Amino acid sequence: MQGPATVSTKLRRIAELARNAPDMAFTSLSHHIDFDFLHEAYRRTRKDGAPGVDGQTAAQYAKGLEGNLRNLLERFKAGTYRAPPVRRVHIPKGDGTETRPIGIPTIEDKILQRAVTMALEAVYEQDFLDCSYGFRPKRSVHQALQTLWKGAMDMDGGWVLEVDIRKFFDSLDHAHLRAILDQRVRDGVLRRTIDKWLKAGVLEEGTLEIPDEGTPQGGVISPLLANVYLHTVVDTWFESEIRPSLEGKAFLVRYADDLVIVFASVNDARRVKAALPERFGVYGLTLHPEKTRLVPFRRPTYRSTGKGEDPFGTQPQDFDFLGFRHFWARTRKGGWVVKQNTAASRFRRALKAVDDWCRRHRHWSLKEQQQALAQKLRGHFAFYGITGNSTALSRFRFWVLGSWRRWLDRRSQRARMGWAKFNAMLERYPLPPARATRSVLRHAAKA
Repeated sequence: MQGPATVSTKLRRIAELARNAPDMAFTSLSHHIDFDFLHEAYRRTRKDGAPGVDGQTAAQYAKGLEGNLRNLLERFKAGTYRAPPVRRVHIPKGDGTETRPIGIPTIEDKILQRAVTMALEAVYEQDFLDCSYGFRPKRSVHQALQTLWKGAMDMDGGWVLEVDIRKFFDSLDHAHLRAILDQRVRDGVLRRTIDKWLKAGVLEEGTLEIPDEGTPQGGVISPLLANVYLHTVVDTWFESEIRPSLEGKAFLVRYADDLVIVFASVNDARRVKAALPERFGVYGLTLHPEKTRLVPFRRPTYRSTGKGEDPFGTQPQDFDFLGFRHFWARTRKGGWVVKQNTAASRFRRALKAVDDWCRRHRHWSLKEQQQALAQKLRGHFAFYGITGNSTALSRFRFWVLGSWRRWLDRRSQRARMGWAKFNAMLERYPLPPARATRSVLRHAAKA
């Protein structure tokens, strides 16, 4: 076994070829996926997930790792690999009153999906545009947020078109996907394997469902196929056909199937909004008629009131994108700036999740609870800890402390946990302070 260095060399060669031949369709990619490639895919695969329909854990698969990988490779190359159905479970959605389904593939399926994704990624990363951020190497939610913030500030705001694709991952059209893939990848082994995943189906409570549309649930191949699809449906269409015909400036920010388009001209915004349903309909997609909306977001004038009202035009509204609320607010010097803080729905959902956890685990030892809650808080601060969101972080920590105290108080009728006792306990079992880990002010101070 030669290891990750050899795999990286292969991926660089694929990427270089794809970059130098943007119109070429690859007919031979699968030969790059050998034992070393598959082993590297295994290394990159998460091992802490729940088992799939076969009940096999990552630890069990690892006991005979070399033999398992060689057997998997042989079946993949021979075309005898059979994609197992995905096990479906339901998790809370939004404020917790509803649930959404997620799929759990088998550990072996995860490994092969990772290997195929690595090969395809090397090709499509050369094609994808800068407006796309979701599930791409070295790209993140926070980069998308920064692009949106900078673009809105540079344009003094404008009109924000929120685009909501109805059940995108469940309604992606297989025929259109195959046609889009044909433009770049025609390798028979890879394409047959992708088709098997599209037809694998979902197993829920003993019932197997074979969907006619949608991407494989829960697998790493799904976000890549979604990006390939929307790269054609939205990104290239906007950049090559829409932008050149606009009166004013405009830019698109997309994270997987979440996207917004910001326009300097309201006329441009209205025309594009009217054209979107037909464009998406060509590819079998529909837009949510209520959630797809045009939001006035111009910078308020300096004579506007502190509430952001503009008596000389349309009052700017706020909007949610990628878990954050975006709105205009005053700076300390009296100017206007776009601010981003935790969206109310995400705030409530995160609090409910912590409160439920405290209720279920109130009989754990104080040390165990403290360690788990500290990890949850650090994760929350790592995602939401951006410039200007410190107040929301402090509020979140305050309510987490309240939930913890309340459920500790209820675990025994004799040993009550009042605030004085709880504050004394916090000195021994402290929780991390609210901290904007991604604050540009903090980074500037360090520099």
